[in-house]
Amino acid sequence: MKKWPLLVLTMFMGKPAIHAQEVLSLTAPSQPIVFAGVNVIRPGSETILTDQIVIVENGKIKELGRAGRVKIPTSSLAIDGAGKYLLPGLAEMHAHIPAPEANGDLSMVKQTLFLYLCRGVTTLRGMLGQPFHLNLKEKLAKQGITNMPVVYTSSPSFNGNSVPDVSTAEKLVKQYQSEGYDFLKIHPGIKVEVYDALTRTAKQVGIPFAGHVPVEVGVRHAIQSGQLTIDHLDGYIEAMAPPLADLNQNGFFGFNLTDQADVNKIKGLADLTKQKGTWLVPTQTLFTRWFSPEDPAAMMRQEEMAYMPSRTRFAWHQSKTNLIKSAGYTAEKYKAYLDIRKKLLLDLHQSGVRLLLGSDAPQVMNVPGFSIHHEMESWAEAGIPAWKILQAGTSEVSRFFGTEKESGDIAVGQAANLILLEQNPVERIENIKTISGVMNQGIWMPKTVIEEELRKIAQANQ
Repeated sequence: MKKWPLLVLTMFMGKPAIHAQEVLSLTAPSQPIVFAGVNVIRPGSETILTDQIVIVENGKIKELGRAGRVKIPTSSLAIDGAGKYLLPGLAEMHAHIPAPEANGDLSMVKQTLFLYLCRGVTTLRGMLGQPFHLNLKEKLAKQGITNMPVVYTSSPSFNGNSVPDVSTAEKLVKQYQSEGYDFLKIHPGIKVEVYDALTRTAKQVGIPFAGHVPVEVGVRHAIQSGQLTIDHLDGYIEAMAPPLADLNQNGFFGFNLTDQADVNKIKGLADLTKQKGTWLVPTQTLFTRWFSPEDPAAMMRQEEMAYMPSRTRFAWHQSKTNLIKSAGYTAEKYKAYLDIRKKLLLDLHQSGVRLLLGSDAPQVMNVPGFSIHHEMESWAEAGIPAWKILQAGTSEVSRFFGTEKESGDIAVGQAANLILLEQNPVERIENIKTISGVMNQGIWMPKTVIEEELRKIAQANQ
Protein backbone atom coordinates (compact mmCIF):
# COMPACT_ATOMS: atom_id res chain seq x y z
CA MET A 1 0.00 0.00 0.00
CA LYS A 2 1.37 3.35 -0.98
CA LYS A 3 2.42 5.65 1.89
CA TRP A 4 1.28 9.23 1.66
CA PRO A 5 2.93 12.23 3.27
CA LEU A 6 0.38 13.23 5.87
CA LEU A 7 -0.30 16.13 8.13
CA VAL A 8 -0.81 14.43 11.49
CA LEU A 9 -4.20 15.22 12.92
CA THR A 10 -3.50 17.17 16.09
CA MET A 11 -6.73 18.98 16.80
CA PHE A 12 -7.01 17.26 20.20
CA MET A 13 -3.35 16.69 21.01
CA GLY A 14 -1.68 18.73 23.69
CA LYS A 15 -5.01 19.85 25.15
CA PRO A 16 -6.20 19.27 28.70
CA ALA A 17 -8.56 16.33 29.23
CA ILE A 18 -11.84 16.92 27.41
CA HIS A 19 -15.10 16.42 29.26
CA ALA A 20 -18.37 15.25 27.69
CA GLN A 21 -19.62 18.83 27.58
CA GLU A 22 -16.58 19.73 25.45
CA VAL A 23 -16.68 16.55 23.34
CA LEU A 24 -20.34 17.13 22.52
CA SER A 25 -19.66 20.79 21.87
CA LEU A 26 -16.95 20.20 19.28
CA THR A 27 -17.55 21.60 15.82
CA ALA A 28 -16.22 20.49 12.47
CA PRO A 29 -12.89 22.14 11.54
CA SER A 30 -12.88 24.80 8.88
CA GLN A 31 -10.34 22.93 6.76
CA PRO A 32 -10.96 19.54 5.09
CA ILE A 33 -10.23 16.26 6.89
CA VAL A 34 -8.64 13.51 4.83
CA PHE A 35 -8.68 9.77 5.47
CA ALA A 36 -5.71 8.55 3.44
CA GLY A 37 -4.90 5.03 2.27
CA VAL A 38 -7.99 3.62 3.97
CA ASN A 39 -10.14 0.63 3.03
CA VAL A 40 -13.72 1.82 2.48
CA ILE A 41 -16.55 -0.55 3.40
CA ARG A 42 -19.78 0.02 1.46
CA PRO A 43 -22.33 -2.35 3.03
CA GLY A 44 -25.17 -1.73 0.58
CA SER A 45 -23.17 -3.01 -2.39
CA GLU A 46 -21.13 -5.47 -0.31
CA THR A 47 -17.85 -4.03 -1.57
CA ILE A 48 -14.59 -2.94 0.01
CA LEU A 49 -12.59 -0.29 -1.86
CA THR A 50 -8.91 -0.54 -1.00
CA ASP A 51 -6.30 2.22 -0.59
CA GLN A 52 -8.78 5.09 -0.83
CA ILE A 53 -8.63 8.82 -0.22
CA VAL A 54 -11.78 10.17 1.49
CA ILE A 55 -12.05 13.94 1.80
CA VAL A 56 -14.55 15.41 4.27
CA GLU A 57 -15.57 19.05 4.20
CA ASN A 58 -18.48 20.90 5.84
CA GLY A 59 -19.80 17.71 7.38
CA LYS A 60 -20.08 15.81 4.10
CA ILE A 61 -17.96 13.53 1.95
CA LYS A 62 -16.61 15.80 -0.76
CA GLU A 63 -14.37 13.40 -2.66
CA LEU A 64 -13.59 9.69 -2.75
CA GLY A 65 -11.16 7.81 -4.92
CA ARG A 66 -8.14 5.60 -5.29
CA ALA A 67 -4.95 6.88 -3.69
CA GLY A 68 -2.87 8.64 -6.33
CA ARG A 69 -5.94 9.74 -8.28
CA VAL A 70 -7.34 12.18 -5.74
CA LYS A 71 -5.47 15.35 -4.86
CA ILE A 72 -5.13 15.97 -1.14
CA PRO A 73 -5.75 19.63 -0.25
CA THR A 74 -2.60 21.19 1.17
CA SER A 75 -4.46 22.78 4.08
CA SER A 76 -6.19 19.58 5.21
CA LEU A 77 -6.02 17.70 8.48
CA ALA A 78 -5.04 14.15 7.60
CA ILE A 79 -5.72 10.81 9.26
CA ASP A 80 -3.55 7.86 8.29
CA GLY A 81 -5.96 5.11 7.33
CA ALA A 82 -3.38 2.64 6.06
CA GLY A 83 -4.49 -0.88 6.92
CA LYS A 84 -7.68 0.40 8.56
CA TYR A 85 -11.34 0.19 7.56
CA LEU A 86 -13.83 3.04 7.18
CA LEU A 87 -17.48 2.14 7.77
CA PRO A 88 -20.65 4.28 7.69
CA GLY A 89 -21.94 5.24 11.13
CA LEU A 90 -24.31 2.76 12.74
CA ALA A 91 -27.91 3.19 13.87
CA GLU A 92 -29.48 2.10 17.14
CA MET A 93 -33.04 1.48 16.02
CA HIS A 94 -34.46 0.73 19.46
CA ALA A 95 -32.90 3.42 21.61
CA HIS A 96 -33.93 5.19 24.76
CA ILE A 97 -32.79 8.72 25.51
CA PRO A 98 -33.16 9.92 29.10
CA ALA A 99 -34.96 13.10 30.03
CA PRO A 100 -33.49 15.76 32.31
CA GLU A 101 -33.49 15.22 36.08
CA ALA A 102 -36.23 16.94 38.06
CA ASN A 103 -33.87 19.83 38.73
CA GLY A 104 -33.21 20.25 35.02
CA ASP A 105 -29.80 18.57 35.10
CA LEU A 106 -28.91 17.26 31.63
CA SER A 107 -25.82 15.28 32.67
CA MET A 108 -27.32 11.86 31.97
CA VAL A 109 -28.65 13.02 28.61
CA LYS A 110 -25.18 14.17 27.58
CA GLN A 111 -23.45 11.06 28.91
CA THR A 112 -25.90 8.79 27.09
CA LEU A 113 -25.47 10.62 23.79
CA PHE A 114 -21.70 10.35 24.12
CA LEU A 115 -21.86 6.62 24.90
CA TYR A 116 -23.84 6.06 21.72
CA LEU A 117 -21.46 8.19 19.64
CA CYS A 118 -18.22 6.76 20.99
CA ARG A 119 -19.19 3.28 19.77
CA GLY A 120 -20.04 4.56 16.29
CA VAL A 121 -23.80 5.05 16.67
CA THR A 122 -24.67 8.21 14.74
CA THR A 123 -28.44 7.65 14.30
CA LEU A 124 -30.97 6.95 17.06
CA ARG A 125 -34.60 5.89 16.84
CA GLY A 126 -35.92 6.82 20.28
CA MET A 127 -38.61 4.38 21.35
CA LEU A 128 -40.26 6.14 24.27
CA GLY A 129 -40.71 9.78 23.42
CA GLN A 130 -41.87 12.72 25.46
CA PRO A 131 -42.07 16.49 24.85
CA PHE A 132 -38.41 16.99 25.82
CA HIS A 133 -37.31 14.82 22.90
CA LEU A 134 -39.19 16.93 20.37
CA ASN A 135 -36.91 19.86 21.05
CA LEU A 136 -33.82 17.91 22.11
CA LYS A 137 -31.49 19.48 19.57
CA GLU A 138 -32.70 23.01 20.23
CA LYS A 139 -32.41 22.64 24.02
CA LEU A 140 -28.91 21.17 23.85
CA ALA A 141 -27.83 23.74 21.27
CA LYS A 142 -28.53 26.44 23.84
CA GLN A 143 -25.82 24.82 25.95
CA GLY A 144 -23.45 24.66 23.02
CA ILE A 145 -24.04 20.95 22.31
CA THR A 146 -23.65 20.44 18.59
CA ASN A 147 -22.10 16.98 18.30
CA MET A 148 -24.97 14.53 18.70
CA PRO A 149 -26.54 11.70 16.69
CA VAL A 150 -29.45 12.18 14.33
CA VAL A 151 -32.55 11.49 16.44
CA TYR A 152 -35.98 10.21 15.40
CA THR A 153 -38.44 10.02 18.28
CA SER A 154 -41.61 8.11 19.01
CA SER A 155 -44.64 9.49 20.78
CA PRO A 156 -45.35 8.72 24.42
CA SER A 157 -46.57 5.17 24.99
CA PHE A 158 -49.87 3.82 23.67
CA ASN A 159 -50.78 1.06 26.12
CA GLY A 160 -53.73 -0.44 27.95
CA ASN A 161 -53.68 2.35 30.54
CA SER A 162 -53.00 5.37 28.33
CA VAL A 163 -55.57 4.38 25.68
CA PRO A 164 -58.33 2.45 27.45
CA ASP A 165 -60.92 3.23 24.78
CA VAL A 166 -61.39 4.17 21.14
CA SER A 167 -62.02 7.88 21.64
CA THR A 168 -58.87 8.34 23.71
CA ALA A 169 -56.79 6.53 21.11
CA GLU A 170 -58.17 8.64 18.26
CA LYS A 171 -57.58 11.85 20.22
CA LEU A 172 -53.96 11.01 21.14
CA VAL A 173 -53.04 9.88 17.63
CA LYS A 174 -54.11 13.25 16.24
CA GLN A 175 -52.44 15.13 19.08
CA TYR A 176 -49.07 13.41 18.76
CA GLN A 177 -49.07 13.73 15.00
CA SER A 178 -49.73 17.47 15.25
CA GLU A 179 -47.01 17.87 17.88
CA GLY A 180 -44.41 16.50 15.50
CA TYR A 181 -43.51 13.03 16.74
CA ASP A 182 -42.03 10.83 14.01
CA PHE A 183 -44.13 7.78 14.84
CA LEU A 184 -46.42 6.29 17.50
CA LYS A 185 -45.08 3.86 20.10
CA ILE A 186 -47.20 0.73 20.65
CA HIS A 187 -46.97 -1.02 24.02
CA PRO A 188 -48.80 -4.04 25.49
CA GLY A 189 -52.30 -4.08 26.89
CA ILE A 190 -54.22 -2.45 24.04
CA LYS A 191 -57.59 -3.99 23.16
CA VAL A 192 -58.20 -5.03 19.56
CA GLU A 193 -60.91 -2.44 18.90
CA VAL A 194 -58.73 0.30 20.37
CA TYR A 195 -55.71 -0.85 18.31
CA ASP A 196 -57.86 -0.82 15.17
CA ALA A 197 -59.07 2.71 15.89
CA LEU A 198 -55.50 3.79 16.58
CA THR A 199 -54.17 2.36 13.32
CA ARG A 200 -57.10 3.67 11.29
CA THR A 201 -56.62 7.19 12.64
CA ALA A 202 -52.84 7.00 12.20
CA LYS A 203 -53.28 6.22 8.52
CA GLN A 204 -55.76 9.07 8.13
CA VAL A 205 -53.37 11.66 9.60
CA GLY A 206 -50.23 10.10 8.09
CA ILE A 207 -48.13 8.93 11.04
CA PRO A 208 -46.54 5.46 11.30
CA PHE A 209 -46.98 3.20 14.34
CA ALA A 210 -44.40 0.76 15.66
CA GLY A 211 -43.13 -1.22 18.63
CA HIS A 212 -44.71 -4.04 20.61
CA VAL A 213 -47.59 -6.36 19.76
CA PRO A 214 -50.41 -6.43 22.32
CA VAL A 215 -51.42 -10.00 23.14
CA GLU A 216 -55.06 -9.44 22.22
CA VAL A 217 -54.00 -8.02 18.85
CA GLY A 218 -51.52 -10.73 17.86
CA VAL A 219 -48.63 -10.47 15.44
CA ARG A 220 -50.58 -11.52 12.34
CA HIS A 221 -53.17 -8.80 12.86
CA ALA A 222 -50.45 -6.24 13.63
CA ILE A 223 -48.66 -7.10 10.38
CA GLN A 224 -51.86 -6.99 8.34
CA SER A 225 -52.76 -3.65 9.95
CA GLY A 226 -49.59 -2.08 8.60
CA GLN A 227 -47.51 -1.77 11.78
CA LEU A 228 -44.21 -0.34 10.51
CA THR A 229 -41.86 -2.21 12.82
CA ILE A 230 -42.27 -5.05 15.24
CA ASP A 231 -39.61 -4.87 17.91
CA HIS A 232 -38.17 -7.70 20.05
CA LEU A 233 -39.82 -10.25 17.67
CA ASP A 234 -42.78 -9.60 19.94
CA GLY A 235 -45.76 -11.85 19.32
CA TYR A 236 -43.99 -14.35 17.08
CA ILE A 237 -43.59 -17.10 19.65
CA GLU A 238 -47.19 -16.54 20.76
CA ALA A 239 -48.20 -17.05 17.11
CA MET A 240 -46.30 -20.35 17.12
CA ALA A 241 -48.29 -21.67 20.09
CA PRO A 242 -51.24 -24.08 19.72
CA PRO A 243 -54.76 -22.60 19.35
CA LEU A 244 -55.81 -23.35 22.93
CA ALA A 245 -52.67 -21.96 24.59
CA ASP A 246 -53.25 -19.33 27.27
CA LEU A 247 -51.48 -16.37 25.70
CA ASN A 248 -52.17 -14.18 28.71
CA GLN A 249 -49.69 -16.37 30.59
CA ASN A 250 -47.01 -16.00 27.90
CA GLY A 251 -44.31 -14.73 30.24
CA PHE A 252 -41.30 -12.68 29.13
CA PHE A 253 -41.80 -12.33 25.34
CA GLY A 254 -43.33 -15.79 25.07
CA PHE A 255 -40.88 -17.61 27.36
CA ASN A 256 -43.64 -19.60 29.08
CA LEU A 257 -44.70 -20.92 25.66
CA THR A 258 -41.27 -22.35 24.84
CA ASP A 259 -42.38 -25.98 25.17
CA GLN A 260 -45.47 -25.36 23.02
CA ALA A 261 -43.97 -23.33 20.18
CA ASP A 262 -44.24 -25.03 16.79
CA VAL A 263 -41.27 -23.97 14.66
CA ASN A 264 -43.05 -25.28 11.57
CA LYS A 265 -45.19 -22.14 11.74
CA ILE A 266 -42.18 -19.87 11.19
CA LYS A 267 -42.36 -20.07 7.40
CA GLY A 268 -45.94 -18.83 7.24
CA LEU A 269 -45.13 -15.99 9.62
CA ALA A 270 -42.02 -15.08 7.62
CA ASP A 271 -43.93 -15.10 4.34
CA LEU A 272 -46.63 -12.81 5.77
CA THR A 273 -44.04 -10.46 7.26
CA LYS A 274 -42.19 -10.15 3.95
CA GLN A 275 -45.38 -9.80 1.91
CA LYS A 276 -46.60 -6.86 4.00
CA GLY A 277 -43.18 -5.18 4.11
CA THR A 278 -43.00 -5.14 7.90
CA TRP A 279 -39.60 -4.28 9.36
CA LEU A 280 -38.26 -6.17 12.38
CA VAL A 281 -35.98 -4.90 15.13
CA PRO A 282 -35.14 -8.15 16.99
CA THR A 283 -33.21 -6.68 19.99
CA GLN A 284 -31.68 -10.12 20.42
CA THR A 285 -29.16 -8.89 22.96
CA LEU A 286 -32.04 -8.16 25.33
CA PHE A 287 -32.36 -11.93 25.61
CA THR A 288 -28.69 -12.92 25.44
CA ARG A 289 -27.83 -10.50 28.27
CA TRP A 290 -30.80 -9.55 30.46
CA PHE A 291 -32.61 -12.87 30.15
CA SER A 292 -29.62 -15.21 30.11
CA PRO A 293 -28.71 -17.30 33.20
CA GLU A 294 -25.32 -15.59 33.36
CA ASP A 295 -24.33 -14.46 36.86
CA PRO A 296 -25.36 -10.79 37.30
CA ALA A 297 -22.41 -10.13 39.59
CA ALA A 298 -20.00 -11.37 36.92
CA MET A 299 -21.65 -9.18 34.30
CA MET A 300 -21.28 -6.17 36.57
CA ARG A 301 -17.52 -6.62 36.40
CA GLN A 302 -17.52 -6.04 32.63
CA GLU A 303 -15.67 -2.84 31.74
CA GLU A 304 -18.62 -1.17 30.01
CA MET A 305 -20.74 -1.37 33.19
CA ALA A 306 -18.53 1.29 34.76
CA TYR A 307 -20.06 3.85 32.42
CA MET A 308 -23.52 3.58 33.99
CA PRO A 309 -24.52 5.27 37.28
CA SER A 310 -24.21 3.13 40.40
CA ARG A 311 -27.98 3.32 41.00
CA THR A 312 -28.58 1.98 37.49
CA ARG A 313 -26.13 -0.87 37.98
CA PHE A 314 -27.84 -1.80 41.24
CA ALA A 315 -31.28 -1.78 39.60
CA TRP A 316 -30.00 -3.90 36.71
CA HIS A 317 -28.45 -6.43 39.09
CA GLN A 318 -31.70 -6.72 41.03
CA SER A 319 -33.83 -7.00 37.90
CA LYS A 320 -31.74 -9.74 36.35
CA THR A 321 -31.49 -11.62 39.64
CA ASN A 322 -35.24 -11.55 40.16
CA LEU A 323 -35.89 -12.66 36.59
CA ILE A 324 -33.61 -15.72 36.56
CA LYS A 325 -34.81 -16.77 40.02
CA SER A 326 -38.48 -16.52 39.09
CA ALA A 327 -40.75 -19.57 39.09
CA GLY A 328 -40.46 -21.64 35.94
CA TYR A 329 -37.09 -20.25 34.86
CA THR A 330 -34.27 -22.75 34.30
CA ALA A 331 -31.06 -22.61 32.31
CA GLU A 332 -32.26 -25.52 30.20
CA LYS A 333 -35.55 -23.83 29.34
CA TYR A 334 -33.69 -20.62 28.55
CA LYS A 335 -31.44 -22.49 26.09
CA ALA A 336 -34.46 -23.98 24.35
CA TYR A 337 -36.10 -20.55 24.21
CA LEU A 338 -32.96 -18.90 22.81
CA ASP A 339 -32.60 -21.68 20.21
CA ILE A 340 -36.14 -20.89 19.00
CA ARG A 341 -35.33 -17.19 18.76
CA LYS A 342 -32.12 -17.92 16.84
CA LYS A 343 -33.96 -20.13 14.38
CA LEU A 344 -36.74 -17.58 14.05
CA LEU A 345 -34.25 -14.76 13.40
CA LEU A 346 -32.27 -16.77 10.84
CA ASP A 347 -35.37 -18.04 9.02
CA LEU A 348 -36.82 -14.54 8.84
CA HIS A 349 -33.56 -13.29 7.35
CA GLN A 350 -33.38 -16.13 4.84
CA SER A 351 -36.98 -15.41 3.83
CA GLY A 352 -36.02 -11.86 2.87
CA VAL A 353 -37.69 -10.08 5.78
CA ARG A 354 -36.31 -6.58 6.42
CA LEU A 355 -34.19 -6.43 9.58
CA LEU A 356 -32.81 -3.45 11.49
CA LEU A 357 -30.23 -3.30 14.28
CA GLY A 358 -31.49 -2.31 17.71
CA SER A 359 -30.61 -3.40 21.23
CA ASP A 360 -33.05 -1.58 23.55
CA ALA A 361 -30.35 0.48 25.24
CA PRO A 362 -30.10 1.49 27.99
CA GLN A 363 -32.13 -1.51 29.10
CA VAL A 364 -31.00 -4.07 31.70
CA MET A 365 -27.35 -5.01 31.03
CA ASN A 366 -27.36 -3.02 27.77
CA VAL A 367 -25.02 -0.03 27.95
CA PRO A 368 -25.71 2.50 25.16
CA GLY A 369 -23.39 2.09 22.20
CA PHE A 370 -21.70 -1.01 23.55
CA SER A 371 -24.93 -2.99 23.33
CA ILE A 372 -25.25 -2.53 19.56
CA HIS A 373 -21.96 -4.41 19.23
CA HIS A 374 -23.41 -7.21 21.38
CA GLU A 375 -26.47 -7.18 19.13
CA MET A 376 -24.31 -7.64 16.06
CA GLU A 377 -22.50 -10.57 17.66
CA SER A 378 -25.79 -12.20 18.64
CA TRP A 379 -26.96 -12.04 15.02
CA ALA A 380 -23.72 -13.70 13.92
CA GLU A 381 -24.30 -16.43 16.50
CA ALA A 382 -27.71 -17.02 14.90
CA GLY A 383 -26.00 -17.54 11.54
CA ILE A 384 -26.60 -14.20 9.81
CA PRO A 385 -23.68 -13.16 7.52
CA ALA A 386 -21.55 -10.16 8.46
CA TRP A 387 -22.55 -8.16 5.37
CA LYS A 388 -26.24 -8.45 6.26
CA ILE A 389 -25.57 -7.43 9.85
CA LEU A 390 -23.68 -4.34 8.69
CA GLN A 391 -26.46 -3.48 6.24
CA ALA A 392 -29.05 -3.69 9.03
CA GLY A 393 -27.25 -0.87 10.82
CA THR A 394 -26.37 1.29 7.79
CA SER A 395 -27.82 1.00 4.28
CA GLU A 396 -31.08 -0.64 5.40
CA VAL A 397 -31.58 2.14 7.93
CA SER A 398 -31.32 4.79 5.21
CA ARG A 399 -33.75 2.76 3.13
CA PHE A 400 -36.14 2.64 6.11
CA PHE A 401 -36.02 6.41 6.61
CA GLY A 402 -35.86 7.22 2.89
CA THR A 403 -32.50 8.97 3.27
CA GLU A 404 -30.43 6.91 0.84
CA LYS A 405 -28.96 10.04 -0.77
CA GLU A 406 -27.82 11.46 2.56
CA SER A 407 -26.73 8.56 4.76
CA GLY A 408 -25.93 4.87 5.11
CA ASP A 409 -23.05 4.75 2.64
CA ILE A 410 -19.60 6.20 2.00
CA ALA A 411 -20.02 8.19 -1.20
CA VAL A 412 -19.72 11.75 -2.43
CA GLY A 413 -22.49 13.90 -0.97
CA GLN A 414 -23.21 11.59 1.97
CA ALA A 415 -23.11 12.85 5.55
CA ALA A 416 -19.69 12.31 7.09
CA ASN A 417 -20.86 9.88 9.79
CA LEU A 418 -18.04 7.36 9.87
CA ILE A 419 -16.28 4.75 12.01
CA LEU A 420 -12.57 4.06 11.55
CA LEU A 421 -11.75 0.47 12.53
CA GLU A 422 -8.41 -1.22 13.07
CA GLN A 423 -9.71 -4.54 11.69
CA ASN A 424 -12.20 -5.73 9.10
CA PRO A 425 -15.72 -6.40 10.48
CA VAL A 426 -16.68 -8.34 7.36
CA GLU A 427 -14.13 -11.01 8.30
CA ARG A 428 -15.26 -11.13 11.93
CA ILE A 429 -18.19 -9.06 13.14
CA GLU A 430 -16.46 -8.73 16.52
CA ASN A 431 -13.97 -6.42 14.80
CA ILE A 432 -16.63 -3.69 15.04
CA LYS A 433 -15.14 -3.12 18.50
CA THR A 434 -11.69 -2.17 17.16
CA ILE A 435 -12.53 1.53 16.98
CA SER A 436 -9.74 3.92 16.06
CA GLY A 437 -12.06 6.93 15.96
CA VAL A 438 -15.56 8.13 15.15
CA MET A 439 -16.68 10.97 12.91
CA ASN A 440 -20.11 12.50 13.37
CA GLN A 441 -21.30 15.19 10.92
CA GLY A 442 -17.68 15.90 10.07
CA ILE A 443 -16.56 16.12 13.70
CA TRP A 444 -13.68 13.76 14.42
CA MET A 445 -13.20 12.03 17.79
CA PRO A 446 -9.99 9.96 17.87
CA LYS A 447 -9.58 6.98 20.16
CA THR A 448 -7.48 8.98 22.63
CA VAL A 449 -10.29 11.47 23.24
CA ILE A 450 -12.91 8.72 23.45
CA GLU A 451 -10.91 6.76 26.03
CA GLU A 452 -10.25 9.83 28.13
CA GLU A 453 -13.91 10.76 28.22
CA LEU A 454 -14.92 7.18 29.09
CA ARG A 455 -12.42 7.28 31.96
CA LYS A 456 -14.04 10.47 33.27
CA ILE A 457 -17.54 8.99 32.98
CA ALA A 458 -16.47 5.86 34.88
CA GLN A 459 -14.89 8.00 37.57
CA ALA A 460 -18.05 10.07 37.94
CA ASN A 461 -20.22 6.95 38.21
CA GLN A 462 -18.24 5.13 40.87
